[in-house]
Amino acid sequence: MWARPNRFVAEVELGDGGRVSAHVANTGTMLSCWCPGAAVQLSQADNPRRKLRWTLERVDMGNGWVGVNTQRPNQVMAEAIAAGRIPELAGYRQLRREVSFAADGGDSGRIDIALEAGSRPPALVEVKNVTLLDGTYLRFPDAKTERGRKHLALLTAAVVSGRRGVMLFALNRAEGERFAPAWHIDPAYGEALLAAAAVGVEILAVRMVHDTDGIDAGGSVMLDLTPP
Repeated sequence: MWARPNRFVAEVELGDGGRVSAHVANTGTMLSCWCPGAAVQLSQADNPRRKLRWTLERVDMGNGWVGVNTQRPNQVMAEAIAAGRIPELAGYRQLRREVSFAADGGDSGRIDIALEAGSRPPALVEVKNVTLLDGTYLRFPDAKTERGRKHLALLTAAVVSGRRGVMLFALNRAEGERFAPAWHIDPAYGEALLAAAAVGVEILAVRMVHDTDGIDAGGSVMLDLTPP
């Protein structure tokens, strides 16, 4: 059983009846992926200087684990890309993470993954954790995101400069048959995603597969970018 008194902290009841406060590495609303009484999984930090020893990793909403730690998809997707398990991004010999990129005469920022030394143009890949379930759809974002629109602008600038720009949505739960923008939450992000796709930014949605030992990248999921 757990509660979320604020967006950075979860109060968790352990199996032995004890209670702990866990860090929530997720700045979104976590709409559809938490409720009081849901089973959770925590990880434990060894750093004695951390204020909270525990981190919330996964929540079971009744149909399997939902990954809510937004730091995990970047690592899982980077490992899958390096191993050639995401066909659209295979064939590069160099992968770098957390790469600075500046658009010509425009904004600058950090992109999750840079791929180089391949048979295709260098690629910049931004990864977004997707947990919002809406019927048969998985949607992003679960809260308005100016930062998300900035990343789309950087990927668009990458395409204009001759690189590949790739928006990779990591679908971090088992439910949902296809991916779509959350038009009802942030229509501006949906429009920005359509505009980026129109100039050549590639949109991918890849399932995250959970088991008892961890998380891995699975197969691609269909896209539906059609406005409502």
